[in-house]
Amino acid sequence: MKFSCLMIWAGTLFLNPVTADCNDSGKNLSRIPTDLLPNVTILSLKNNKITLKDNGKDILQRLTNLTELYLNENMITVLCNNSFYNLTKLIILDISNNLISIVHPAAFAGLNQLSVLNLSYNRITQLDSDVFSSLKSLRVLNLQNNFLKSFHIKSSFKLATITLAGNPWNCSCDLLDLQICLTASNVTMENENNTTCTFPKTKEKLSIRAATIQLADCETEKASLETSITSNSAINRRSTAFLLPLLGKSWTFLVGVLGFVLSTTFLIFTAIKCPTWYHYLISYSHRRLEENDPEITEQEFSADMNSFPAVSDTSNEDPIVIFEKTTEFEHGEDGFIEDKYIDSYITEES
Repeated sequence: MKFSCLMIWAGTLFLNPVTADCNDSGKNLSRIPTDLLPNVTILSLKNNKITLKDNGKDILQRLTNLTELYLNENMITVLCNNSFYNLTKLIILDISNNLISIVHPAAFAGLNQLSVLNLSYNRITQLDSDVFSSLKSLRVLNLQNNFLKSFHIKSSFKLATITLAGNPWNCSCDLLDLQICLTASNVTMENENNTTCTFPKTKEKLSIRAATIQLADCETEKASLETSITSNSAINRRSTAFLLPLLGKSWTFLVGVLGFVLSTTFLIFTAIKCPTWYHYLISYSHRRLEENDPEITEQEFSADMNSFPAVSDTSNEDPIVIFEKTTEFEHGEDGFIEDKYIDSYITEES
């Protein structure tokens, strides 16, 4: 890959390059080139598709002579910690017109000489109060057209110019320290007339520098918030103390639930099966004979009948047949035994 690099040489012998300006804008690049000269001082990679992912951060850290870096109009979404750590000579950093939504607290660590930082036209919703704390030489900060509602700026800043227009500022207590800083310092706020409050409605269209935010109201709100947090912490501690004994007896609770489920299942099963068992019991009208009870079968009864002496026709007396009671009648029986042999015998006598 060939780059447009303008080499400016010093000395009559042209032995060592002093500066190198590389411009590779609008080349549809998806990553920072790996074969950049280590003595590059001005690098322009704007209007590409660079994301600073993969090994982009490692490549930049090798360019220790950079004084100006232009990464505007790319596809950067996140600025991770130490993204520009070794660029100790960098003075201008332009990362505008990207898709940046997250800026990690140490994203600009190591940029000791940085004077101009352009983060405009991104999607930043929140900035940590320490995100610019390492930028001791910062003079120009551009945060125009992001999604910032508040910004906690440290008083250690020695800014000369700041641009904050195009953000949905909430002129409440969260913006008080920024307002104090803007009022107390000599910083110039670019496009101040368009740097107005969006919330609340009563302060809409007012400049964030001129909007009235009462310090007393903020202190009252802060005290109320601290009280609420303390109360919530106490409630959480009591809830935890109440739940700990319950957690210690969780096995007892589980056993109780299991017993309840089993007993309920048994009752339902019994209710379903009881009618079947009842019909079965009432249909069984005879009890089973015991082992020592005499059993009379058809064959034995027939043999007994054949053993009786023959009755002559000349006898005037009717024979008397005595049947020995061999079994007990069940309750509910009428005491009579229905048998075909008895019936036939009585018929013959008649």
